[in-house]
Amino acid sequence: MKDNNNTIAGWVLFAGIVALGGSLAAGTYFKAERPEKMGYPIAGVVEEGAGGAEADKPIEFYLASADPAKGAEVFKKCQACHTINQGGANGLGPNLYHVIGEPVGQGRGFAWSDALSGKGGNWDFATLNEWLKSPKTFAPGTKMTFAGLSAPEDRANVIAYLNQNSPSPLPMPAAPAAGEAPAAGAPADGAAGDKAAAEADDANAQKAANEPVLTEQQAAKGGMANVRGEGAPNVSAAGTTAPPAPKK
Repeated sequence: MKDNNNTIAGWVLFAGIVALGGSLAAGTYFKAERPEKMGYPIAGVVEEGAGGAEADKPIEFYLASADPAKGAEVFKKCQACHTINQGGANGLGPNLYHVIGEPVGQGRGFAWSDALSGKGGNWDFATLNEWLKSPKTFAPGTKMTFAGLSAPEDRANVIAYLNQNSPSPLPMPAAPAAGEAPAAGAPADGAAGDKAAAEADDANAQKAANEPVLTEQQAAKGGMANVRGEGAPNVSAAGTTAPPAPKK
C-alpha cells in the first residue's frame, strides 16, 4: 500500500514538472507583444489623443451666448465647497458672491493658498476661464482639488452665473468678429503678391513693345521718334505727320 502511494505521488510530481516545463517552453515560443493598434477601428470615432479636435475659441465667443441658468446647474458640482449667496459662509472654499472684479487670492476672510495669494491681478472673465479650465495649471500648488471644466460652454455658463450673483453684473462681451479681409488692392498672401508682380512685369513689357522706336540718325538729329510700322504714317516728336514710307 505504501509503495502504491509513493508511486502515485511520483507520477503526480512528474506530471507537474512536465506541465511546468511545457508552460515555460510555450511562453518562450509564443512570445506575446502589445499590438501597435488596439482593437478595431470604428467609422466616425476619433481615437483619444488623435488630431482633428476643434480648438477652443476665445472665451468671449462662448460668453456671448452663455446661459446663467445652465451655469447654475454646472455650479452644483462646486456646492460641496463653495457658497454663492450674499453673506454666505466660507466652506472648504471661499464664498463666491460678487467674485468678479475682486483680487485673486485675497480677502473674504479665507485662508488662501500661497499659489493663489501670490498670483496677483483680479478675477475677470479671462482669469476665471483659465482657473475653471484647470486650477492646477492656473495656480500650481493650489489646494483646490477640482480637476476643472473641459467644455468651454460649461465654463462660460458658470462665469455668467457668477456674474449674475453680483450687486452690479457686468455686460457680457460680444463675440469677436471673424478675421478682417485684406484691404482692397493688398495681396492676401505671398503667392498672390508674386502673381500681381508678374502681371505688372508683363504689362510693362507690353507697354515698352508698343512705344515708338528711335533710330540712330533720328536720335542724332534731336530725338525724332518714328513709328516703325509698314504703311503707317511717321509721327515726329513735334506732333506732325509725314506720309507713309514707300514700300520696297
